[in-house]
Amino acid sequence: MDADLVLADLRELARLTGGPDGARRVCWTDEWVTARDFLRSRLEELPVEVGVDPAGNLWADLGEGDEFVIVGSHIDSVPAGGWLDGALGILSAVGALRAYADGQPPLRLRLVDWADEEGARFGRSLFGSSACAGTLELDDVRDLRDRDGERLEDVVARHGVELDRVHESGEQLRGACAYLELHIEQGPVLESRGEPAATVLGTCGVERHVAVFTGQAAHAGATPMELRRDSFAATAQAALAIREIGLSHEGGVCTVGGATSEPGVVTAVAGRTEMLLDQRHLDPDVLATMLSEARDACERAGADQGCEVELRHLWSIPPIPFDDRLIASAREAVQESGGEDTAIPSGPLHDAAEVARAGIPTVMLFVQSLRGLSHTKLEDTKEEHLELSVQALDRLVTKTLDRVAGP
Repeated sequence: MDADLVLADLRELARLTGGPDGARRVCWTDEWVTARDFLRSRLEELPVEVGVDPAGNLWADLGEGDEFVIVGSHIDSVPAGGWLDGALGILSAVGALRAYADGQPPLRLRLVDWADEEGARFGRSLFGSSACAGTLELDDVRDLRDRDGERLEDVVARHGVELDRVHESGEQLRGACAYLELHIEQGPVLESRGEPAATVLGTCGVERHVAVFTGQAAHAGATPMELRRDSFAATAQAALAIREIGLSHEGGVCTVGGATSEPGVVTAVAGRTEMLLDQRHLDPDVLATMLSEARDACERAGADQGCEVELRHLWSIPPIPFDDRLIASAREAVQESGGEDTAIPSGPLHDAAEVARAGIPTVMLFVQSLRGLSHTKLEDTKEEHLELSVQALDRLVTKTLDRVAGP
């Protein structure tokens, strides 16, 4: 794989779809179409067949045979996003096809650009990959609306996607022997360790809840401290306890993403406060323990502050481990490319998680993100680390094709 060409493609995509505020490739917009057109222009240089499935995912095929290996990612971005998020993986996948353009790969090699990984317009991530995996609940997304009030079903129809047919895209996975994806880490772990790249063990399970603390609104000047039923005080106590829960479980994270109080004025004790809670871990048992401990922490805080508390479920997904054999091959590929034998879980979700849920052997590679930043114009990675990650993906593709094709 020619890493220089991959980097040149990345820079050209950034020139076409970037600006002073960062990348502009939000799915189901004209700017996303521009990015897709650029991808198609690179694929047109290769002896591949290109098509779009009923969920809007773009596929390119090189070689022949009923069985195949998939290399993919996504070209869409969040608003004012980074130049590497998703784009590195999809343009490296182009590089993988390019490496075999002058000869037949030992097995059919397929590229996929998943539609709407970010969910930036309608708030529903992993649209294309979850449709392909069969996990997308159509009635949950049909009436989602963007900031202008447009319905998801209507918008995707303008891009050739009939919502009631998106699960037909699952046919694209018949014959898949492996799925490989390269992505920036989006966090600070690799930089803190001084390591350029790593193998990904799987994606963490997620538990999202809203904790509702109900006390009593009262006058801020007339109500003595010891007689208050302060819902915000209960929230603050719970939030600090939940932070300690995350610290006490290795590999776990607990995030209080926000709190909203009523009546929300400076002269009143908060009578009701909602607190947003996100918890993640790769081990399902540890994740369940963290949730139980968070529930206990909320109940203690409520009792201490004279408040009632209710934990409402928002969304959850189980931990999704990747394939052990592919993990071993990926670790070898990173080492052979000059990296360390490091494997870490992914806190963020990725399309790879949906592919794994569909029963396809899956693995990801991460490359270091400078300052751990992503989803911002400041997102960046050292050029030598990008080159190393592309070389590692190249080796991983070769190992996987050769192993699956057999003697």
